[in-house]
Amino acid sequence: MHFTDSHTHLYADEFDHDRSAMMLRAQQQDVRYLFLPAIDSMYHGKMLQVCREYAGLCYPMMGLHPTSVKENYPDELKLVSGYLEKPELKFYAIGEVGIDLYWDKTHEAAQRMAFNIQLDLAIKYDLPVVIHTRNSMEIALGMVEDRHDPKLRGVFHCFSGNSGNAARAVRLGFMLGIGGVVTYKNSGLQTVVEHTALEHLLLETDAPWLPPVPHRGQRNEPAYIPLIAQKIAEIKHVSLEKVAEVTSENALRMFGIG
Repeated sequence: MHFTDSHTHLYADEFDHDRSAMMLRAQQQDVRYLFLPAIDSMYHGKMLQVCREYAGLCYPMMGLHPTSVKENYPDELKLVSGYLEKPELKFYAIGEVGIDLYWDKTHEAAQRMAFNIQLDLAIKYDLPVVIHTRNSMEIALGMVEDRHDPKLRGVFHCFSGNSGNAARAVRLGFMLGIGGVVTYKNSGLQTVVEHTALEHLLLETDAPWLPPVPHRGQRNEPAYIPLIAQKIAEIKHVSLEKVAEVTSENALRMFGIG
C-alpha cells in the first residue's frame, strides 16, 4: 500500500528547518509520490531545487498562482512559458492556476486573463491543469466548460464546491482534490465525497496549510495523507488500502507517471 500527495508546497519556508526529517516521515507513512505546484518566480528556483534533491519522490508543476497575478503578470507568464520550453526540465502539470476572489477582487480581470492563457498552455503541452478556486468555483467551471476542448483535464484542487459542482467537474474529465478539510466537522465536503466515485478523487495536503484533524492549528505535512485517506474510507465504507490504491492510480495516470 502506498499513497500520493497530489498537491503539496514542500519548498515553503515553513519546512526550511526540518525538510529532510519531514520527507522521511512521509516515506515512513508510505507516501511515495509528492507533486509540487508552482506559485510565482519568487519560488521557482527553490521548488526545482527541492525536486532535484528528492528526485523520484518530488515532481514539479509550472504555473502562476492566482493570488500572484498582479500588474506584472504578463512577465510572470513569460517566465512560465520559458520554463515549459526548456527540454532539460520536465513538468507534470500546469499549476497551480485559477481564480481567487477571497483575498482581493482588484485583479479579477487579470486573473481571468492569466487563467485563460494557462489553459492554453495546458492544451499546447498536453498537460493536466491544477485549478485553484477560492470563492470562484462557478467562474472557473464556466471558463473550462466554455473551452469545449477534450484535451483539458486535471483537478479542481482543494475542492470546495457542492455535489452539483462536483458532477460538472467530473463530466469535464476532472478530478477532485480532497484534503484535510474533509476531516472537519460540518465542512460539507463529506457529502461531496459520499456522492462522488473514488475513481474521481485525489488525495492532497496543500501543506503547509489545511492540516487534517487532529492536527488543526499546526503545520500540515505529507505524512498526514493517511488521515485524509482514512476519513474517505469511512465515508465510502471501503478499506484504507482501497482508497490508497485507487487515488494513487488516479494521480499517477493524470500526471502521466507509470
